[in-house]
Amino acid sequence: MKIAIIGTGNLGRSIAKGLIINNAITSLYLTRRGLEALQEFEGYKNVHLTADNSKAVQNSDILIFAVQPAHLQSILESIASHLTEKHIVISTITGFSISKIESIVGAQNYIIRAMPNTAIAVGKSMTCLCSNQTGKSRLSVAEAIFNRLGATICIPEEQMQAATVVCASGIAFWMRLIRATTQAAIQLGFDAKEAQRLAMHTSEGAAQLLIQNGHHPEEEIDKVTTPMGCTIEGLNEMEHKGLSSSLIQGMVASFQKINAIKTNQV
Repeated sequence: MKIAIIGTGNLGRSIAKGLIINNAITSLYLTRRGLEALQEFEGYKNVHLTADNSKAVQNSDILIFAVQPAHLQSILESIASHLTEKHIVISTITGFSISKIESIVGAQNYIIRAMPNTAIAVGKSMTCLCSNQTGKSRLSVAEAIFNRLGATICIPEEQMQAATVVCASGIAFWMRLIRATTQAAIQLGFDAKEAQRLAMHTSEGAAQLLIQNGHHPEEEIDKVTTPMGCTIEGLNEMEHKGLSSSLIQGMVASFQKINAIKTNQV
């Protein structure tokens, strides 16, 4: 696949790393105004670094936009004349609607919105996808790309705000839970490196049990809770202190914030 990432910042670099590691490219153009920030990609076969977005578009079929929201409109306007029937436009920009993209480049183009997270750099992103009417015929292409970099789900566009909270912001939420587990392990006698290793791999194991077995979390919890045991004692204490309600309230607060941002952009 001939792919260009327009705006290779933090997310763009993560996508690029995932594509390179998983051999998902025929060619890869990475654009950024300051190319010195992309030095880590120099020397990779078929990877091209450029500050010229038009050049990247003209030499690619799949365009992944990962720029700041404030810059997307002007960039789309600058490359619109270079778009052809071969191009698939994939936007990772939070709050920038499909209809707004169509108003700039035209509804005849294949337009897809993707909401990956930074775990895409290690091939473990949960990526949500939606498209315009024209783009529905190319959703399978987007799925093929992002399934190489984790897992995908196609959702209605109106759920993309919520998906941003659950999947993109969710990385930070899970990092905080892993950090808290690490701190507890240190208090229980492990050194810092051991504690973090225990926390990381235990959380990974918990997720893999659900992914591979398809169980509800409570089914797996039941397997490790015994009457009057230490696990149920700890779970109940966490719930008394508001673990579940705090997490839910935090995610709802993030959702309200992202909606407020979207309202202010209108």
